Amino acid sequence: MAGLTLEVRWRGEGLAFDGTSGERTIVLDGDAQAGVSPVEAVAHGLAGCMAIDVVDILQKGRMPLRGLSARLEAERAPAPPKRVVAVKLHFTVEGDVPADRVQRAIDLSHETYCSVWHSLRQDIAFDCTFDVVP
Repeated sequence: MAGLTLEVRWRGEGLAFDGTSGERTIVLDGDAQAGVSPVEAVAHGLAGCMAIDVVDILQKGRMPLRGLSARLEAERAPAPPKRVVAVKLHFTVEGDVPADRVQRAIDLSHETYCSVWHSLRQDIAFDCTFDVVP
């Protein structure tokens, strides 16, 4: 299998695990105490993946981008497995970037480039908005 290799190792107490991928580490915790929960890690991955795509696309388009942040809110099903059923992702783009260029970058990420989104169930309700702060 090509592409991605990582390992998680139980810390020996509670539900905390150390995750490693090469030399990089993350703490995952089912109780969300010592680290982020696995679902939070997936949500971070989705927000981060799309944010990276949007920055990359805007920079390649030579847009005057000064900053970008993303806020993700997810709704989870009430019963186990309590999967994510809806995501709201809002970008704040800093710089004199035309709104149509931001929307196009978001659309390209969501429809084509974001490998995290395309690794998730496609029946998750997804709403993405943005603000441009010149």
